[in-house]
Amino acid sequence: MPAIVVRNLSPETHRALRLRARKHGRSTEAEIRVILDRAVGSPTRRKLGSALGALAKPFRGLDLDIERDNTPARPARLR
Repeated sequence: MPAIVVRNLSPETHRALRLRARKHGRSTEAEIRVILDRAVGSPTRRKLGSALGALAKPFRGLDLDIERDNTPARPARLR
């Protein structure tokens, strides 16, 4: 896993990071990772069902009438 060293961090910033980490019950290093992930929009894996549920939440859910097509698929023709 890549590592980053931040030099010349002001004492005030370092103290604020330590306090923020303590408030959230994390190590300072873990708190910095969370901050960086949020700042760059770190991609998180989300399952399709969860994404669709979040999409429908403002509408208090969606009812879909879906019928399955049981017609057998025809094999593709090779040329």
